[in-house]
Parts: sequence; C-alpha cells; structure tokens
Amino acid sequence: MNLQTNLKGRLRNTSLPRSHGLMPIFEAVVNSIHSIEEKGNINDGLITLNIEREPHIELDMSTDSLSPILSFCITDNGNGFNDVNFQSFQTLDSDHKIDKGCRGVGRLLWLKAFDQISSSSVYLQNGDYKKRDFKFNDSNGVHGEEVCPTAIEQTGAIILLGGFDKSYRKAVPSATLTIANALLEHCLWYFVREAGVPRMVVTDGTDSFDLFKLFDEHMHAQASHEQIEICEQKFELTHIKFRTSSNKKHQVAMCAANRLVKEESIQGKLPGLYHKISDDGGDFIYTCYVSSKFLDDNVRSERTSFEIAESTNGGLFTDQDLTLKTIRDEVLKRAEVYLEDVLQRNIAEGKQRVDSYIVTQAPRYRPITRYIADKDLIIDPDKSDKDVELHLHEQWYAVERQLLSEGQQIMKPNRDERAEEYEQRIQDYLTKVEDLKKSDLANYVSHRKVIIDLLEQSIARQSDGKYAKEEMIHELIMPMRKDSSEVFLDSCNLWLVDERLAFHNYLASDKPLSTMPIVDTSSGKEPDLLAMNIYDNPMLLSDKKTLPLASITVVEIKRPMRNDVKAGEEKDPIEQALGYLERVREGKAQTPYGRPIPNSNDIPGYCYIIADLTPSLKKRCRMFDLTVTHDHLGYFGYNKQFKAYIEVISLDRLVNMAKERNKAFFDKLGLPMS
Repeated sequence: MNLQTNLKGRLRNTSLPRSHGLMPIFEAVVNSIHSIEEKGNINDGLITLNIEREPHIELDMSTDSLSPILSFCITDNGNGFNDVNFQSFQTLDSDHKIDKGCRGVGRLLWLKAFDQISSSSVYLQNGDYKKRDFKFNDSNGVHGEEVCPTAIEQTGAIILLGGFDKSYRKAVPSATLTIANALLEHCLWYFVREAGVPRMVVTDGTDSFDLFKLFDEHMHAQASHEQIEICEQKFELTHIKFRTSSNKKHQVAMCAANRLVKEESIQGKLPGLYHKISDDGGDFIYTCYVSSKFLDDNVRSERTSFEIAESTNGGLFTDQDLTLKTIRDEVLKRAEVYLEDVLQRNIAEGKQRVDSYIVTQAPRYRPITRYIADKDLIIDPDKSDKDVELHLHEQWYAVERQLLSEGQQIMKPNRDERAEEYEQRIQDYLTKVEDLKKSDLANYVSHRKVIIDLLEQSIARQSDGKYAKEEMIHELIMPMRKDSSEVFLDSCNLWLVDERLAFHNYLASDKPLSTMPIVDTSSGKEPDLLAMNIYDNPMLLSDKKTLPLASITVVEIKRPMRNDVKAGEEKDPIEQALGYLERVREGKAQTPYGRPIPNSNDIPGYCYIIADLTPSLKKRCRMFDLTVTHDHLGYFGYNKQFKAYIEVISLDRLVNMAKERNKAFFDKLGLPMS
C-alpha cells in the first residue's frame, strides 16, 4: 500500500524552538561531516560555513550589532548528492545512514527556518563526474533537478540556506565569532572522538575563523574517555576541560547519533563545582559528553530532546526504569571522580570561607553548624559577604523548620520504641532547641554591634567636611513619625540611650502631642511642641502600665557639632525637653487606654539630651547647675522645679557607653570592637 506524505503537515508537526534557530545550519554541517566520512577523506576534508548578510552596512565584527543575516552557505568536499544520497534526500524518514543516527528529518528543520534552499553538488558515478542541482521548499518539495556531466574532478556539495526567517534570526546570535564558537560546541564531540573531524571554517566577508584554532584555544586538557553501565545499558562518557571566555556553564551534554541533543547545567550540583574552577593549567569549564545506543534509540526526530522520562513516579517497574535522572546521577558520580582533585581544593576553600565569615562576622550561626550537612557548609569562596549571609540564613531556617517539625512529634513515642530511646530522642531535641536559642541570642548581639558601628560612622565628619544630619541618628534609635502601635520593638534601638526604655507602655517618635493618646491637649495651644524639624521633635515614653504612671522620658537629639545653643526653647534642647515634659503634665496625662492618672503633675520626668558638648551647650549645662561626668563627655543633675532628672550625653559618650554595656557579649562572640 502506497502512502502519500503531506510535507506541510509534517512541517507543522516538526518542532524547532526559536532558541534553536542555528540547529538547521549545524545539521547541514554535520551532514557534510558524514559525507566526508563516507568518502574516507577525514584528514583532507574541508567544510566552509559562509554567512551572508544584507549589503551596504559596515560590519563591526566585535559586536552582535551586525547587518541582519540573510543566508548561510555550507560547502564541503564530501561525496556529493549521488543517486543514493539524492534518493534518500527525497525520502522523509529515510533509513539511509541510520547507522550514523540520521533520522531523515534534518531537511525539515531547514524548511522551519529558511524558505529558499538550493543545492549544487559534484559526485562520482561509474567513473564519471556529474553535477546535480536542485531546489527545495515547502510548496514544491524537491524540484528543478538538473543532472549533467562536468569537467570538475572534485566531489563535494554546496548547500544554500536562504531567506532566514526573522523570528529565528532575532532569537539567535549574529556575531560571526559567536556562531563559530556555537558550532564548535555543537560539534565538539567530533573534535574529541578518536575518529577525528574534518577542518571547518566559518567566514563572513573578510573574517574567517578556523574551528581547529578555536578548539586549540579553548581545549584545556586531553579528553578522557570511559564506559559505564547504567541499568544494563552501556554509556560512553567523554570528560573535557574547555577554556572559554563566555558565560558557558559546567554541563552534561547528552548526545545521540554523534549529535549534541540536550545540554544541562550541573553548576552547583557537585560540592566544589563553582562557576570558576581551575587546575595547574588555569581556569576551565567542564563538560561531560554522554552517548549510548539507548540515547540513539530514544532521541526525538528533531533531535532537540529525548523520549525518556525525567524520573519514575513509582509503580511496579520503578527499579527497572531508566530515566534521565538516573542517567544524570550516575554521570555526576563519574564527573566527581574525574574532577576529584579540583573539587577537593575548592571544597576546602569554600569551607574556609564559611568558617571565616562565621568567626569574624556572624557568630550567631556557630551553635547550629553541627546540625547542617557538611555539603551545605561549603560555598563558592568568591561569593560576597551578602551571598554567604543569605546562604547561612537559609540553612538556619531549614534547621528551625526541622525543629518545629520534630516538636510536633516529640511527645508521641514511636510504636515499639524503648524508653531509653525515647528519652534520648527528647534529650537530642532539647539540645537542638538550646543551640537554636543560642543562635538567636548571638544574632541579637551581632545586631547591636552593627548598630553601634553605624552610629559611630554617622557622627563622624563626612568626606565633604560636614556632619550628618540628626535624622540619621534619630532613625537608628527609633523610626521617625511612628508610635508604638506602628512599629515593632525589634526595629527600635532604644538601648543606645537607656536599656530601660525598652520597657515602655507607649512610645512616639517625631509626632505632635495632639495625636498622642497619653495627653489631652490641642496642637493649636502648643505650637512649640508641634514644630516639625528634628530639633523640635521629641520621643515620649512611659515605662509602666500600672497606675500611677511611673515616669515620662523625653529624648532630644541634636545634629553633631552644632554650636548655636542659647536660652529659650527655640535654641536650648534642655529647655525644650523640660517644656515638653511640663506640657504633658498640664495636659492631664493619661494612660494609652484613656484612663486618667492621679496627680499627673507629680509624674517624675527623665530628660535625655543627645548632642555634642559644644561651648554653647556647655554654657547652658552650667546655667542649669548640671554636674559634669567623670569622663567629661556629659552632664547630669536633678531639677527640683520640673521634678526631672536631666542627662546631657555627648555623641561620643553615647557610643562609648553602648560599647561598654555590650563589650562582654561581643567578647564572648569574638566580635572585634573598633
């Protein structure tokens, strides 16, 4: 029974992703390799791939911003289209050259990306040289054949792939060197195999790239061949080290019929296999080419993927299924052996990178490292501190998740579990809980170290000779224009001023008194308090919920080295703080829940002035009869009239006191103190 073939229907059912737009050209080159192999002249074989572009546009070969590609011309000195080869070309799904893995569908890929295809070849038939020309398109198939004798006594073929489809053209690189390197990568198997490969040249006008030279430039070491068995199927592996300046990644390349079919990045899938790896010969990219009869038998006709399951989903024959995952896992084991020396050195350096970061910058992770797998305590030593921190935080989170999961089951003894086993399991769980809490505490202390460092930087003179504005210091202590209903305590650093400030009932930063629930007053009656600049913006706190109110604290912050303090609330931060305190009392202070506070006029007040001790501020401190501190970096005293404790803290004293209070914790964690 004769069956007719619908060429356009076959094309609709043939897949060629846009990203594989160079595949038809590469397939044509591989056909030329096979033609030269059939002729038996590998050593003298020559294949030229010429790129033809739109005219009248000057080429810049160093970039991809080139004239659009119109066509590709592939020339070889192989057998040419003799009668056998031509008959095979006219037969879709031909089994001619099936021993080479050819599926007879490569020319369909030509028609997917090109609409003007022609061939001119010379072949030897019964001792005579003949020339055969024909055209090929999706409307007429093979047509316009002409055969005639020729005086040319050299066999070979010229294939012109013209009318490059714009959608494919836009999706593929256009630089000649980039195309040459891509062809080399696609045909790399032929370069490393024992049978060898014909010479191949990619040209574009006056530019020419010899793939042998590119191979010599990129090849890092001699290819290593080995054969392994996976589920009773034999696989040939070719390990190579490829020197390249591109962003190419380490990969496993699945091949079928001497063609590259599927590339998979394995970067990071082996401990120590980072983007940058090197041996005594320098940096290289690792690739393992995998081939077998099993892959040949299961490649899809368009040769862009395999008809092989990714993994098993269970079932009766799970152990017998040969999946891509199984193949990949076994290949990775061999890759790990081949790269053992390189990987071990990288692992040691990666482990040292993590250890050093934990010791010097993140001791909070130290208590949980014993619960993290060794492979997860390794990282690319070239990673930034940010990347190392993110990696360790992921591991910490995984330990915490595991702990929560164990906690759900810990109170339920397993069936047939002996008492001593259950007791040990509980003890192990409690030990892990303790270590995780140690990590939390270390994280808290490390955070304080960072805040102190930031504070110290913010009070220093900047590169322009000026000092930072008070907003920076204010934000470090407490976010501006917020109150305790809008921020978490964790986002505040009130401990910089006084540890006791963390125990408050209500807290407001840079907000008018009229908006505060602790006082009944109107903003129109209190214009000084409503001022919006940083100098006039207080933080009001009460440290107790029970009645009567324990205290009210006012913190005033002034820009570093500001020396314009004078009498009056507008210019004196001490008077301003006392004024705020008095207005709260006169406004009949109440709890945040609206309950009146008895004798609110007698509420004790604490006024903190955070400012550098410039001459003008020192003068005001003496006017209020304040006592200088032992280090001469601050003043303190009690004002009977305002029933308030006053403390003036210089910015240097603020930093020093924070360091002193936390020094023991920093020393315990091994954190350096500047």
